[in-house]
Amino acid sequence: MTLNDSFAYMPLFAVTVECVLLLLLFSTIKKRKTARISFIFYLSVIIIAAICFKSAVSNLASDNYESGNSLVTISTGLFIAGLALIAYCLVLCTFEPKKIAKLVPKSVNAKFSENENQSSILKTSDKKSSSTEFSSFDLKIMDLGRDFLTKASDSYITEDGFTDLLNYLNTSISDQIKADGGAILMIDDFEDLITVKSFAGEFPPPYKLPNDMPHKPIRIETNFKFASFPLQGNIFGEVAKAGKPELITNPAIDSRIYQNGPEDFLMCGSYIMIPMKVQDTVIGVAAFARKHDSPLFNEEELKTATLLADSAACAIKSVVTVKDIIEKNSISKEAEIASRIQELLKPAKLPVIPGIQIGSIWNPAEGVCGDYYDVLVSRKDRTSFMIGDIAGKGINSVTIMVMIRAMMRLVVNTKQSAGKILTWVNKGISGESFSTDHFGSAALINYNSETKEIELASGGNLPVIYYESETNTIKELTEVSEPIGVEKTTEYKNFVQKVKSGDIIITYTDGLVETLNDKGQQYSKDSLVRIIMQNHNSSCKDIIKAVKNDMKKFSGAVNQHDDETLLLIKIQ
Repeated sequence: MTLNDSFAYMPLFAVTVECVLLLLLFSTIKKRKTARISFIFYLSVIIIAAICFKSAVSNLASDNYESGNSLVTISTGLFIAGLALIAYCLVLCTFEPKKIAKLVPKSVNAKFSENENQSSILKTSDKKSSSTEFSSFDLKIMDLGRDFLTKASDSYITEDGFTDLLNYLNTSISDQIKADGGAILMIDDFEDLITVKSFAGEFPPPYKLPNDMPHKPIRIETNFKFASFPLQGNIFGEVAKAGKPELITNPAIDSRIYQNGPEDFLMCGSYIMIPMKVQDTVIGVAAFARKHDSPLFNEEELKTATLLADSAACAIKSVVTVKDIIEKNSISKEAEIASRIQELLKPAKLPVIPGIQIGSIWNPAEGVCGDYYDVLVSRKDRTSFMIGDIAGKGINSVTIMVMIRAMMRLVVNTKQSAGKILTWVNKGISGESFSTDHFGSAALINYNSETKEIELASGGNLPVIYYESETNTIKELTEVSEPIGVEKTTEYKNFVQKVKSGDIIITYTDGLVETLNDKGQQYSKDSLVRIIMQNHNSSCKDIIKAVKNDMKKFSGAVNQHDDETLLLIKIQ
């Protein structure tokens, strides 16, 4: 045995140590789940370790020259292989663990690889052109879209937030496409009109100016800022109806563009008109202009403006939707409060008054809160009946109602006539600033049980009807006059009527006789009077029941649209 052969056992022992280290590393890798370690790895390492260890021991005891030489070769090769495995395992042990995908069939991998190669070829071939440019363009649009939504969220804070949002959208898009002027027009939900809501810059009007308008820039700009257009016969309405973007580079041959000239600032250049759509619904039009001496708009600028207008439309719609929800919730809450107040104003129970019978219908419609009635024994010789119908709805209307009721209750116990009392009430209501858009009709009926006569006055369109049982005839005692709260100087006429046993005094609000059926027909005053005359010999309670049944039969399942109030006074 040579000197080299005598030391061959040393690398064999080294390989054995390497195998032990590999087994430890395999266990660590499996625990950290950074790679899959098959049991084959363990088995192979164990076999290599066993062979090397056995060969090393045999080498120490052997004197054969050939065996010793071969052992040097085998052990050296195994030692190098072990070092490579150690290096690989060290890498797997040190990087961060990742989720290991499930194995897939070879055919799927091959297909994926083929698709990936094709995609890579396409990207490489266009790397220096559209790919880089589109990515930059896309990021710019995304940044602006995000800014639009941020501005939209800020618009809820201030009273003029929505106007500020429209102006921001208008100027932002104009800046991106280098337009000389821009405008945003919104479609009115209730009228077939499209109205300018934002205007900026120099925008040669593409519509016909009024003949009497001076051709001065400030006058033209002011006209455009507050202009409204029908949805036909002009470029804005036509674009809104068509729902397609328009690039107009030669307005002279476009019949939808009107040339106002000859002044330089009125000469039409090029235009971009974009319908602002949300889920295929057009809510407005974004319009941009360049003057006749500016470069024409191009397709790339049309594309930019269209993408930005889509983002702007979403921002606008989000604000409009939230504002609608807030407004509806506010109106609903206000109507709920008003309804409670209205309910409190109604007499809890009709008083029993010697010599007369009283009957009433009071059906408030949801969210209306306009009608009220009251019965008050004001003096020994006077019982007062009041009925009112306030225009509008909500807290302001109920406030007017409360004021009218309170004023009447304060003064009906005086010796003043019904006409004078109503005149005083009108002066008090007309003096309030909030009563400009909230006025009402009211009637006051005073019954004197000692003289058997009624004294009455009415403001607005509340009728007071007298049924005379002796002649079986109907007579309207009041006249239409100015409503309460409109004109401070109005004087209300006083009426006096003698009554006898069996006579009936009738007063009602217009909601009762305007009750609709499924054909759109109104219940009418004639129907009401007919039922009362047919049942005049019955008690007030039974007359009211007959009216209710007749109204129900007439209207069927049609929803009530206004408060319905009826007050009957039958003389005994």
